Amino acid sequence: MKRKAKTGAIRPLLNEHAAGVDIGSREMYAAVAPELDAEPVRCYTTFTDELKKLVAWFRERGIRTVAMEATGVYWIALAELLEEAQIEVCLVNPRHVKNVPGRKTDVQDCQWLQYLHSVGLLRAAFRPPAQVRAIRRVWRHRDSLARQSAWHARHMHKAPGQMNLQIHHVIPDITGKSGGDIVRAILGGERDAKALAAPGDKRLKAGPAILPAALTGDYRDEHLFCLGRVNTT
Repeated sequence: MKRKAKTGAIRPLLNEHAAGVDIGSREMYAAVAPELDAEPVRCYTTFTDELKKLVAWFRERGIRTVAMEATGVYWIALAELLEEAQIEVCLVNPRHVKNVPGRKTDVQDCQWLQYLHSVGLLRAAFRPPAQVRAIRRVWRHRDSLARQSAWHARHMHKAPGQMNLQIHHVIPDITGKSGGDIVRAILGGERDAKALAAPGDKRLKAGPAILPAALTGDYRDEHLFCLGRVNTT
């Protein structure tokens, strides 16, 4: 006796409260289900006031979730406004959307996103909570500043080397207090090696015989100009 299998109609579960937004640098096209509005597709500029109007329109139509593609950084402002309005954001990969067959030529991008999202064919990318995103942005900014400081430090070492100033024989780090004092004194017009190296400074690793030779340079205006630009950044 064969076991009877359960059968049922296979059809997508439509979500009328899903919307789609086509992200652009100047304009954003938004679409809701035709049953919710006589004008289901609307265009808004990317100004903050316009984005707030778009969010208000979604709330008036009872939208609970919005799908959008991760296009550059233009989606971030709208996504954060939607989250503040308690509307779920479904951030999708543009490649995933393009791989879904069946699109008609007369359907706009926002309408296609809305339809795919309403039938559950879009997979949202992972997006951490707001507090985690805030910490991550600050951490990335700190990392960027650290990388930039290292880049400027290399230029600060390069400019004295071009003038044959062997500062690295005198101090271990030109970006420290002693190195900064020497660089500022040079930019201020000091050329006396003994005056550049303060006597008795324990941070100086060179002996009295090496200090004058190491801090005697072949000063050139172009190299001093480059050293001054790096020191002020």
